[in-house]
Amino acid sequence: MAERTSQPYKFALVSALYATILVTFGISIFIYSIAQLTMLMIVGIAIITYSITFSVIQYRAQRFIYNKIKQIYDTVEMLDSDAVSTTAITTNMDTLVQEVEKFVQQRRSQIETLQIQDAYRKDFMGNVSHELKTPLFTVEGYIHTLLDGAMDDPVILEKYLDRASKGVDRLIYIVQDLDMITKLETGDLNLEYTNFDIVALVQSVFDLFEMKAMDKNIALTFDMQYQAPIMVNADQERIQQVLSNLIMNSIKYGKEDGTTEVSIENLTKNKVIIRITDNGEGVAQEHIPRLFERFYRVDKSGSRDEGGSGLGLAIVKHIIEAHHERIYVESDYRIGSEFSFTLEKIKKFPIVNIRTETPQPPISI
Repeated sequence: MAERTSQPYKFALVSALYATILVTFGISIFIYSIAQLTMLMIVGIAIITYSITFSVIQYRAQRFIYNKIKQIYDTVEMLDSDAVSTTAITTNMDTLVQEVEKFVQQRRSQIETLQIQDAYRKDFMGNVSHELKTPLFTVEGYIHTLLDGAMDDPVILEKYLDRASKGVDRLIYIVQDLDMITKLETGDLNLEYTNFDIVALVQSVFDLFEMKAMDKNIALTFDMQYQAPIMVNADQERIQQVLSNLIMNSIKYGKEDGTTEVSIENLTKNKVIIRITDNGEGVAQEHIPRLFERFYRVDKSGSRDEGGSGLGLAIVKHIIEAHHERIYVESDYRIGSEFSFTLEKIKKFPIVNIRTETPQPPISI
């Protein structure tokens, strides 16, 4: 019997054979006592009995097993509604076992994914709670102190109101970053693509953080002097946010008298890669896979003292991915870190403010 023959069919064949032998033997003995039987007559009785017995057993077994297996299909939802209407339900036990094992593996994988997501949700909720309660308790403490009588002293009143205001600003900052990352994750934040000079944008971010860098005597510099603009196509405001977060982090975790260096290099397929390199604290290898998680901090205590929402790198990653680009990180503990990301470069762009009689091609790097 071929391997593809269904097991109910095999069952019916064997069962019919046994029934035929017994029935034929019984009928033959009965008739033999009445009339002489020839071998041809016995074979005829056997064939007729076998055919009838096989048909009845096969039909009954097939319907019984089919109905039971259909209940299994319906219960475990191994097939969706479309597949049920177009695909025949198999009654082959080997095939059924394979499908059940496949179903179990899929459900086990889904359960493991849900467990990971649940652990991440709990971790995220705990982090959100911690980030929000610190400024909330700060504001609450100062306000209650003022209400308890400290507001009568003008000096303390101004001092505590100023500190409470900073706590409120931090709350607003965290909520704005949460709103930003939610929009990025759900795709609700529309990017406005324009052509702009990435060199000029980096320089504007340098100017923005110059005073903070001077506090730690950190030099903000390019790896070389770029003589011509490097035009890219992206959302300028969002890329400025990316650069601001990365450069601010390099200052925050940089060492005294250190350096934050930005380089812009050509890649294949009309891409450029922007690298932000520092010689600061660096990050241990075990932390790198989680650096872009929301609220994840390498230094749980010192990082909060430095301020920030804990969402900066997560926002950076989502902005770059929203541009369909890639972001990379390399770091050596106690040596330094390098964050880099790619952008689409504009091949041709007009050269302005060049006082020459013949047009000059742009300088490529």
